[in-house]
Amino acid sequence: MKRVLLLHTGGTLGMVGTPLEPDAFQDRLLEVVPEVPKVADVDIHIVCNLDSSDVGPPEWTAMAKTIGERHDDYDGFVVVHGTDTMAYSAAALSFALEGLGKPVVFTGAQRPLGAIRTDARRNLVDAVEVATCSVPEVGICFDGLLLRGCRSVKNDARSYRAFASPGVEPLATLGTDVNLRAHIRPPTTAFTCIPKFEPHVDVVYVTPGLRPKTVARRLEDPELRGVVVAAFGMGTVPTQRRALAPVLADAVERGVDVLVVTQWGGTVDLTLYKNSLELRAGGCIPGGTMHVEAAVPKLMHALARYADPAERRAYLLRDVAGERQ
Repeated sequence: MKRVLLLHTGGTLGMVGTPLEPDAFQDRLLEVVPEVPKVADVDIHIVCNLDSSDVGPPEWTAMAKTIGERHDDYDGFVVVHGTDTMAYSAAALSFALEGLGKPVVFTGAQRPLGAIRTDARRNLVDAVEVATCSVPEVGICFDGLLLRGCRSVKNDARSYRAFASPGVEPLATLGTDVNLRAHIRPPTTAFTCIPKFEPHVDVVYVTPGLRPKTVARRLEDPELRGVVVAAFGMGTVPTQRRALAPVLADAVERGVDVLVVTQWGGTVDLTLYKNSLELRAGGCIPGGTMHVEAAVPKLMHALARYADPAERRAYLLRDVAGERQ
C-alpha cells in the first residue's frame, strides 16, 4: 500500500461550532473517515490549525519545508486547507517545490466534516487517492476535479464546486474511476525545495476613477519590494486623466518589481494597446496568463530567491509550473 503524508493546516473541513472555528479534528480523522486507511497508509502532520485567511508566507514555508524534508519517505502528499486562500497556497508550493515528481494535493470542504451533507468526506478520500497516482504536480482536488494549483481560483463561496482553473482543463476527473489527463506535466529538472517568500508585496486592482496619488502613497512604503497590478483587459491602465503608468514607473525606478496581470483571464500583452505601452516602457513585467492567486506568491518567491533584478525578471517571465501556459 502506498504511503501518503497528510499535512493539516486548518480550514472548514475540520471546524466546529457557531461561528465556525478550528478544532483538533486530526485526532479522530481516520475514525470519522474510515475509507482513508483503505486507500493508503496515511500519516498526519500538523503544520498549523488556522482559518485560511490567516495563512500566508510563513505557513507556505512550513508546508514546503515539511514536504521537502520528507519527500523521499512518501509516495504523495495531501494538504488539508481552508478554501479562501487555498489557491494562493497551492500556487506558492508549485514554485517552492520545483521539479516535483510526486503529487501534492490540496483539499478542503465547504461544510465541516461533522455536518449533514458535508462534502468533506468525498474530497478527502478523493485527494488521498489522487496522492497515490502518477500526478507530479501541485493540484487542488475538489468536487470530483483535480485542478492545476497555480492556475486555480476560488469562484464560489456557496457551491460545492468552489474552484475553477480558467483556460486549463482539469488534470483529472474523479467519478467511478480516476481519469488522468494527458496534459499533466512531467518533471523536467531534479527536485529542489526552495521554501522562502518575501512578504512585502502589495496588490493594486485598477478600477475606474482610481487616484494615482492614492496608489503612489501605498507604493512609497520603504519596505515594499514588489507589487502585482491587476489591470484591465490584456494589460491596460488609464493614461489620460488619472494616469497610473508614471506612478508605477517611479516605483520601478526605486527598485520595486511591478508584475502586471489581467483581472479577467487571458494573456497579458503590453505591446497591443497604447494604454499598456507605457507600462512596458516603465519597466513593468507582463504576467502572461497568471491570475492574482499565482502572481502574488510567484513574485514573493522571486524576490526571496534572486537578489539580481535581471534574474528575478527572467524567472517571472519563465513558465515554472504551468502558471503561464
